Amino acid sequence: MSYLEEYKKWCESPEFDEKTKRELLSIKNDEKEIEDRFYQELEFGTAGLRGVIGAGTNRMNKYTVGKATQGLANYIVEQGVQDKGVAISYDSRKMSKEFSLQTALILCANGIKAYLFENLRPVPELSFAVRELGCTAGVMITASHNPPKYNGYKVYWDDGAQIVPPMDKDIISKVRNIESFTEIKEISKEEAIEKGLLKIIGTEMDEKYIDVLKKSILNPEIVKKNGKELKIVYTPLHGTGNTVVERLLKEIGFENVYVVPEQKDPDGNFPTVDYPNPEDPKAFKLALELAKKVDADVVLATDPDADRLGIFAKDVKTGNYETYTGNMSALLIAEYRISQMKEKGILPNDGMLIKTVVSSNLADAIAKEYDLELIEVLTGFKNIGKVMRTAEENKDKTYVFGFEESYGCLIGDYARDKDGIAAVMALCEAAAYYREQGITLWDQMQNIYKKYGYYKETQVSIVKEGSEGAQIIKDMMTKMRNTPVNQIGVNKVLTFKDIQKDLVKNMVTGEEKTTGLPTSNVLYYELENDSWCCVRPSGTEPKIKFYMGVKGTSNEDANSKLEDLKKAMLSIAE
Repeated sequence: MSYLEEYKKWCESPEFDEKTKRELLSIKNDEKEIEDRFYQELEFGTAGLRGVIGAGTNRMNKYTVGKATQGLANYIVEQGVQDKGVAISYDSRKMSKEFSLQTALILCANGIKAYLFENLRPVPELSFAVRELGCTAGVMITASHNPPKYNGYKVYWDDGAQIVPPMDKDIISKVRNIESFTEIKEISKEEAIEKGLLKIIGTEMDEKYIDVLKKSILNPEIVKKNGKELKIVYTPLHGTGNTVVERLLKEIGFENVYVVPEQKDPDGNFPTVDYPNPEDPKAFKLALELAKKVDADVVLATDPDADRLGIFAKDVKTGNYETYTGNMSALLIAEYRISQMKEKGILPNDGMLIKTVVSSNLADAIAKEYDLELIEVLTGFKNIGKVMRTAEENKDKTYVFGFEESYGCLIGDYARDKDGIAAVMALCEAAAYYREQGITLWDQMQNIYKKYGYYKETQVSIVKEGSEGAQIIKDMMTKMRNTPVNQIGVNKVLTFKDIQKDLVKNMVTGEEKTTGLPTSNVLYYELENDSWCCVRPSGTEPKIKFYMGVKGTSNEDANSKLEDLKKAMLSIAE
């Protein structure tokens, strides 16, 4: 069916309500908008469904959410695991509460018990709850860090990790097999409760989650001692983070926690930021203003579903607040926790540090220093979760730390998704510890560079929206895939990886082998001098992403090398 035929069906069929039809009839003279809403169905990407809220097959609405949930329900029933139930949470975005209740009731209508949080909660607590309740699956209604017009639908399995191949494809096939929205089963909230199918999760889960985080603190006495002096500014960016963060920090001993008042309350309009993303320095405007007023030591921000953490830390030598990339903050936490575990004699002999293919090579150096196995996976924390599940089942490796460059890490095995709440706690603990040593977090970051080398990374995203944009991105990937590259800037290409073709080619000897990774539309260039580049389409946004990293002899040297590499890499893509 063409996009115009699909549009006509939505405008005329009794399957759709009058509000939906009015919205669609209002764009009847805008064919480009019609095409964008109907040229495809939303599909599970790197982090589940994600799209602009509105009517259409390529939008987040009660019909696409309903179809996804009915498909999930059909899969769960087919697997015979409906009795274990599904945990459901949501963030502060528009329609999140409505979509979460709808999801719960569709599951209940299919005889599947639904555990629905009483109010919004962060992603990591949902991941924890799936494991704690022994559920067969979990659903989080969120678009993470996307702009306000988006919402999304993340699906987790019984280990608390987001679904991975081939399960995601199996669930998608169940969704696609639903030919009519009339196939979506319904039940009222009252009937679901009466039948014992709908259970509301209250603050008891908060208590359990917070207790697990507290137990992961390595130096509680140092936290209590220096927590009296350390000043912390935190913003949840109108999201879920402060359902837990302020309470957690104060309970473990941090007495000077300042939450940005204008951004403290949940609000799906995100009125004080254009883009609620802690990767974007502009999101820190109000937090930095408050930090200067109170002379804060560290400034922290989580995204709306609180799985990502951004950080600025004060450099007392200059008085400036310095920003950290996702690689920097994660590896600062990693170096702190791993070094302290070794010092205390609790670092496991079979420990593993997991990173994604686009994350910093500084992780490799840290793993080598502490004799940990370094494991590299595809982009998406679900792939880190998959390694954790395998290790848990085989009982042959112990998880120590995992992270991805997109501002997410996990400090323990209590959950299977990145945890911005725990990262806030761990960074504040590290700040208290280094304060005891007479240095700041920024001083410690420089010490890490002096110890291992000045590893620097950056990322460039090119946005191409709509069906035309999708084709442009596809053509860019095809061109780079089929054009041999022997040199990027001043660096020779040592190895080229085409993960979609499962190919690793030694560009010096011509030798070829397989990647050992699942198929994914990713191109990776290993360069000389500890440099690298990678390119892939985003799994959640209309973007093509370029990643690159270098190793320098100083901050200045690394920054210069990185800028040159960025220019060279982008020129290849033109």
